[in-house]
Amino acid sequence: MQRAPQTRALFGGALSAVFPQSSVDTSELREIPDNQEVFAHAHTDQSLIIELVEFQAQVADQDAARYHFEDIAGSNKATEPGAFQVTTVVPVSQSELSLSDCSSAWILTGIQSVSKFNEDAKNTVTLHLALLRLPQFSTDILISFNDPQSISPDSSSAASEETHREPWTLQDFQRLVQTLTLHDPGLFG
Repeated sequence: MQRAPQTRALFGGALSAVFPQSSVDTSELREIPDNQEVFAHAHTDQSLIIELVEFQAQVADQDAARYHFEDIAGSNKATEPGAFQVTTVVPVSQSELSLSDCSSAWILTGIQSVSKFNEDAKNTVTLHLALLRLPQFSTDILISFNDPQSISPDSSSAASEETHREPWTLQDFQRLVQTLTLHDPGLFG
C-alpha cells in the first residue's frame, strides 16, 4: 500500500517540510548530530538530510553550494581526483519557496564516489544539494538527497539494491525543498 507524502516536524517543530513516502527517521535507529535530521528510504539506499551549518560569509552566494558540496565530499572521503563532480548549479526563485526568510537559494547536482562505513567498496551516488542561505541567522540550511546510481557488489548496500521499490524522485526532493517552512526562528539561537 502506497502512503502519501506527509508533513514532518523537524528540529522539535521549529521547521517542517513535506517528505516523500517510505521515509524513515534514522534517529530512531542511530544517533544523529543535533544540527541534522536524517531520513532513509525504507526500501532503497536513498537518504534525505536536512542540516543546519554555519553561514559562510566569505563565500559568494553563487559559489556557496559548490563550497558545501566539496565539504560533503571531504566528509565522505571522496576527494581524490575523479571522486566527485558538480554537474549543475542553478538558482531557485524566492517565489518557489515557503522559506521566505532566505536571502538566496541554490540547487546543485553532482556525483560522488563514496563508501559506506569506511568500506573499501565505492558506490556512485548522485547528490542533489539545496542550499538556503539565512545570513540574518548566521545559518546555511543544506538539504541533501543521496540517490545511489551504482552500488558495488562488495558494499553493505548491495542487499538493498535488490529491493528498489518505489524509489524517491527528483520531484520528491524538490517538493521537500519548496515546502520547508520556518515556525520558530529561536532554532538559530
